[in-house]
Amino acid sequence: MKRSVLLVLALAGCAALEPNPVDRIIAEAVVASRAPFAEQQASLGRAQQALAGGAAADRLRLATLLATLPAPLRDDARAIELLEPIADAGAQGVGRFAALLSSQLMERRRIAHEIERLRAEAERVGRERAVAEKERDKREDAMKQQLEALRAIERGILEREEKLRRRTR
Repeated sequence: MKRSVLLVLALAGCAALEPNPVDRIIAEAVVASRAPFAEQQASLGRAQQALAGGAAADRLRLATLLATLPAPLRDDARAIELLEPIADAGAQGVGRFAALLSSQLMERRRIAHEIERLRAEAERVGRERAVAEKERDKREDAMKQQLEALRAIERGILEREEKLRRRTR
């Protein structure tokens, strides 16, 4: 009996010494984000395999890696999907960090959509400007031709007047 109590106390002590899963997850994400691509892939693979257990911390671990690793490993949509069931701003630890990360990812997606919308609008405005410049150039050419025609008419009139003056002398 005494032995089982000691075993339970030892296990409880080990659990108390284990760092907060959020701290561990953040530390792993920091290390992975600075690692070479092959190591990043390996970290992501390990997190995907651990997800089979279905623990909230494993979901958060994979979502954090998917959110922090650079492209092509980044997958914000999947990270948000993983975070939805565990995000709880009122909870401590995993739930609160999941809520924070989820809100940051949603903001990043919103900004990306806004950038894409602005890029498309800038392209549209650029096309419209090019069409307007083309039209302006056409009008300018037409006006130059009209001005040249008027000058030619004026030269013709002046030449006729000069001929008439010479004849009358």
